[in-house]
Amino acid sequence: MSASLLRIALPALAAIGLAACSGMQAKSSYVPEPKPPSVMDEDEAYIAHVERIARQRGIEVRWVNLPRKSSAQVAREIEQR
Repeated sequence: MSASLLRIALPALAAIGLAACSGMQAKSSYVPEPKPPSVMDEDEAYIAHVERIARQRGIEVRWVNLPRKSSAQVAREIEQR
């Protein structure tokens, strides 16, 4: 009796496990659309440049207000798309 129960239960558990794994792939491959450039975006290139120079000179930078992209930078990024 236990051998026949094991023969039924084992494939059933394997099928349930495979079904659970196959349902995960669609959710994990979701990538949101990139947002359009905005003047509210941080100017990452400028921040990196300043912090790199500060590190070379042994200075620690603490940003109170992060620099934002100018409207000209945003316009250039939109044109490049």
